[in-house]
Amino acid sequence: MNDAEPGPPLRPLHSETLIIQLKLDKFNALETRVLVESLRPGMAGALKTRPDGTMLDGHHRIAVLKMRGLAVDTLPREVIEKRDDGSDFP
Repeated sequence: MNDAEPGPPLRPLHSETLIIQLKLDKFNALETRVLVESLRPGMAGALKTRPDGTMLDGHHRIAVLKMRGLAVDTLPREVIEKRDDGSDFP
């Protein structure tokens, strides 16, 4: 489901210690506009969250954007409801 309105503040699914420096370096080499575009709903690597703002996909790009001072909580996101079997992804 796409969410046109900004949702609740973004929260990591896992500990920040699981962020991989190599991925941060890769994404840090990209322009801010490219990172933001890659997170847009409908893109293969869209920012995916639960309804409460817990991030399911996009952690590393969000971390880079936060380091750059971007207000990431206002970014559009794809909201994924948990399925009956407890999994997140369709």
